[in-house]
Amino acid sequence: MDNSWKKTLYLIWFVQILSLMSFGFGLPFLPYYIQDLGVSDPEKLRLFTGILSAAPAIGLAVMAPIWGVISDRYGKKPMLMRAMISASVILTCLGLVNSVAGVLILRILQGFLTGTVTAAAALVAAETPQKNMAYALGFISSATFIGQSVGPAVGGILADRLGYRPSFYLGGFIMLVCFFLVMFFVKETKRPVVKKTGEGGKNILSILTAPIVIMLAMLLLLVIGRSVASPYMPLYVQEARGKLEGSAMITGLISAGVGIMSALSAIVLSRLGDRYNKKRLIMVYLAAGLIITIPLILARSLLGFAIFYALMFFALGAIDPLIMSESIGLVPKSKQGLLFGIRQTVWSIGWAISPMLGSVVSINYSLSAVFYLIPVFLAATLFAAYLFKKNVQAA
Repeated sequence: MDNSWKKTLYLIWFVQILSLMSFGFGLPFLPYYIQDLGVSDPEKLRLFTGILSAAPAIGLAVMAPIWGVISDRYGKKPMLMRAMISASVILTCLGLVNSVAGVLILRILQGFLTGTVTAAAALVAAETPQKNMAYALGFISSATFIGQSVGPAVGGILADRLGYRPSFYLGGFIMLVCFFLVMFFVKETKRPVVKKTGEGGKNILSILTAPIVIMLAMLLLLVIGRSVASPYMPLYVQEARGKLEGSAMITGLISAGVGIMSALSAIVLSRLGDRYNKKRLIMVYLAAGLIITIPLILARSLLGFAIFYALMFFALGAIDPLIMSESIGLVPKSKQGLLFGIRQTVWSIGWAISPMLGSVVSINYSLSAVFYLIPVFLAATLFAAYLFKKNVQAA
């Protein structure tokens, strides 16, 4: 049996850990960084936090299907290299800016030009047999979570000791290393070039069957539920401690805990999807995550909050890979890049909505009120999953 797909999977997994570490060194601390750039008013700080968190989603939503079509035509590896070299330049420039406007412009460009997570997942999916898809997508998702846990933990320490700019410089350098690792060591199976037909709109509509649309709706609700509070975690920690000094390190540690638990979930829980009913597993994991939000909201200490927050992400970490592994079997290989592009667009829409929604709630109510949105969207996702399972059984 040809196991070349495993070599590709493990190499991209390693590169993706480094890639997400690079992003994690500085980006989670943008609320602190813009305070250094002169934003001190609490309402403006929360507003800019929402805007800067949503900004990359604009470009991602627009470009993801386009990059997906290009990857189907010319290969997934060039798209991953494009995302990494762009990220290297943007991260370096983030360390050089002197205004919030400059940060905003670079965040928008980040959305248009990067997207390493989707590019890596599309390449892995193209090389992996369908029977191993849940495991492969879960495993590659764990790289995202591991990188997102190590990056903020290291970045928080660097920020407290050296400032925020060196964190961006280090991230840019490591992303450049990732670019060369992919260039020289990742091999992509050559496939027939997909010819341009002039019917791109029809091609998109052809894969948007009812099951695909419902699963994309589940993904949208899940993304909002998981990410609505994340941009405000630094401000929540700062408010809970009553001071800015040392908050970056604690925020990084909380992010590390979330990343570790999510990675374990992606590796362990998603693998069950290759043996058991994926739709049933999705509902079980969503129900568990929803239950955990109760003690999360009621927690009265930062430590208790951090523990339940991490446990919630353990319950939810395998759902995205299960949704994608379920849906990817419903489209031909020649359109998988397009599917990943559409998935990224949906994910980006959720990414854009969640911080702005959190901004409105935090300004009009409180930072802690943002966390009440999590169970609302998880319950909506669970209901959508139930309807999907019921409709499939009735078909």
